[in-house]
Amino acid sequence: MYPESRPKILLVDDEVSIISTLQTFLELSGFDVVTARNGFEALERVTQERPDLIVLDVLMPQLDGREALRQLRRRGDWTPVILLTQVTGTAQRIMAIEEGADDYLNKPFDPQELVVRIRAILRRTQAGQQPLHAARRLRSDHVSLDRSARRVYVRGREVPLTPKAIAILEYFMLHPDELVTRERLLDAVWGWESAVGERVVDTRIAELRRALDDDPSRPRFIETVPGAGYRFIAPVVPEP
Repeated sequence: MYPESRPKILLVDDEVSIISTLQTFLELSGFDVVTARNGFEALERVTQERPDLIVLDVLMPQLDGREALRQLRRRGDWTPVILLTQVTGTAQRIMAIEEGADDYLNKPFDPQELVVRIRAILRRTQAGQQPLHAARRLRSDHVSLDRSARRVYVRGREVPLTPKAIAILEYFMLHPDELVTRERLLDAVWGWESAVGERVVDTRIAELRRALDDDPSRPRFIETVPGAGYRFIAPVVPEP
């Protein structure tokens, strides 16, 4: 549940039309919104306003969004950040997550999708807990993911997985309890530049389920949402 006060969102973009449209939409969706037009202004507004979440465009003059994000994380500020990108390469998006972004959306996007992502991040944000994306290792029940080494352990024993299956598991564990569509997984793991169909997602999900000993009829980890996608239903915590 959200606190009684409306969550405060810092919206950062150098395009006036985008600021105007998104600010109105977010306010109608139940958020208080403050704005900034570049990375330098964004860093100042974070200090002044202490937002609950930052929506940060990547391509901006003076100080771009990714550098603003790096500076924010270097000074120990882990305010959740959603990057707005125009990058189609999977490697670039993964790099953005590793640099400290909680999530990203490719422009153009449906404003309602942004609201869904914001609410999902706010639900899982807990004061005083290390953000999931900042952790080198993640744990869910008897499953452990070493993000740096790209290794997965089940009950303490490493299980062999393809790189794509590991990437899907990482995405799930960074977005617990969220409905994740096949299209979203294709975008996050393969990139839309790859000529693959949605069935390849199901193949890698089946691989994951076998490795995690997860029965799809009685799932402990990966739940199928008919006609929509998947949801990682087990709690996820950073592992020391």
